[in-house]
Amino acid sequence: MMDHLLNDSSPLELYAWLDEDAALPGWDILVGNPFAQTLPEDQFTTVQNYFAEYHLEYYRQRLYHHFPSRLHALLLFATRVDAETFRAKHPARVFGKTLTRARSRGAYICSFHDSSWLDYLRLPHSLSLSTLDKIANHYWQGTLVEEIGLTFLNENWREAPVIEALFQGTLEAVSTNLRSDWLPGFA
Repeated sequence: MMDHLLNDSSPLELYAWLDEDAALPGWDILVGNPFAQTLPEDQFTTVQNYFAEYHLEYYRQRLYHHFPSRLHALLLFATRVDAETFRAKHPARVFGKTLTRARSRGAYICSFHDSSWLDYLRLPHSLSLSTLDKIANHYWQGTLVEEIGLTFLNENWREAPVIEALFQGTLEAVSTNLRSDWLPGFA
């Protein structure tokens, strides 16, 4: 088994940015995750997001079928630092949401991946199918973007890792006192 794939029942803590009235801690890739909804007037991003998710899922089904599917797992962050780094990179995607800590309960399967690969796939560029396969392989292998020499517009492209957790199992919120600091002084 790979070291970024857990099939266990030991308690695991993960993090998610949630709306106040959210029922589950985590983002379902098709409903409510930070990339599921496009920003206003952004149809190009919608197509890029769909294509990125489609290719990752297609590649997973061929070579990494034992990993949780991005389409069916809850999408969370491995640590609070990862969640906060995501917010720094994508403030509009988490604006007004509360950082929630969740703990697994019972058996689960969870894999960890650098979500910066998705940032790279969503850049406005054209990639060959062989390049898309390489990126998908790096993603599913658990490789960090910063370990690979990527370029965009003939410049080196490096991003801080943001480790996401693809989780299948039962989660419960640990506390709701981790607040967004968008408006300091307001609880």
